Amino acid sequence: MKQTADSTRLEEEYGVHNYAPLPVVISRGEGSWVEDVEGRRYFDALSAYSALNFGHRHPQLVAAAREQLDRLTLTSRAFRNDRIGTLCRELAELCSLDRVLPMNTGAEAVETAIKAARKWGYEAKGVAAGRAKIVVCRGNFHGRTTTIISFSDDEVARTGFGPFTPGFESVPYGDLAALEAALDEDTVAFLVEPVQGEAGVIIPPDGYLEGARALCTEANALLITDEIQSGLGRTGRTFAADHEGVTPDLMLLGKALGGGIVPISAVVGTGEVLGLFKPGQHGSTFGGNPLACAIAIAVLDLLRDGSLQRNAAELGDRFAASLRAADHPAVTAIRQRGLWIGVDIGPGGATAREACMELLTTGVLAKETQTRTIRFAPPLTTSADELEWVLERVNRVVAGL
Repeated sequence: MKQTADSTRLEEEYGVHNYAPLPVVISRGEGSWVEDVEGRRYFDALSAYSALNFGHRHPQLVAAAREQLDRLTLTSRAFRNDRIGTLCRELAELCSLDRVLPMNTGAEAVETAIKAARKWGYEAKGVAAGRAKIVVCRGNFHGRTTTIISFSDDEVARTGFGPFTPGFESVPYGDLAALEAALDEDTVAFLVEPVQGEAGVIIPPDGYLEGARALCTEANALLITDEIQSGLGRTGRTFAADHEGVTPDLMLLGKALGGGIVPISAVVGTGEVLGLFKPGQHGSTFGGNPLACAIAIAVLDLLRDGSLQRNAAELGDRFAASLRAADHPAVTAIRQRGLWIGVDIGPGGATAREACMELLTTGVLAKETQTRTIRFAPPLTTSADELEWVLERVNRVVAGL
């Protein structure tokens, strides 16, 4: 789809650049829907990369925010507030772990986990000074800070930002033999996405996380799961690692934890690891601020009865089944876990970006990744009727690729 004169005008007027499949300016949202500045409605199958698991302006989350706005909204780490204790207790219970360190962004949570794992390695495992190693996976996406891109193989994120931070070894995703070979006496942790999101909703082989858990335990290394995109119901379970019954030593959360209203992230782990931080060694000015905590507590309440997780599993299965039944010639692979679907488009025809631009004209927002993969992440609150509306348009567009 070619860019229209109208979209060019909007870009110039509002300063929106064409680096995502949005040549329009979004002005409001509610539930699974958003509107542009001219009143056109779109179904948001982006969910802001899983930051909006519960849709736009979920009434319970908005109510929690409004209530907190009438009380205390912002404190620095110099003050404790009456919401942080509740959040930490409930989040630790949900994760079957016992310590919580609230931060602000996903990348900040990853950086915190790296520091925590290294500190544990030196003080608990006895790794020699300066030799701590963290094993990561190829195709990973954990953020864009200097340290994080040091172990990324995404040249767009890396080029021009070196020199990079040492101390990481990369292995193929889903390969337990490669992981076992990489684990040694200097390894302090294995950092892994239970489902690789930016790589195209890549799902590891059955037993991979369970096997990684066993290998890390045997090697006396921490298992760190990055659930920043995959967690909080997205995959049809509360956490993606729940599909294999795996509890990590550290779990990283963010995005949907803020309910699409405010940024908040968290590192959840064992006291053996997080308890090693001493006052002044680590912190975040606004981490655990009361407004973010109040909304995150409301997010946990939404997940408590499991209905959103079940809805994600059921609608995700229906989404994938519809695409598979259509047997589109252009589609070479469909990967799905809950309401997270990656659809690969074969070479020689339209790119995934071009497909997303065409979907935009039908009122569906989706995101391309890795050039030839369309990624769908509808809100977990999507109804069956809404899904049918989306599927009719997705199947129509994909059939024409």
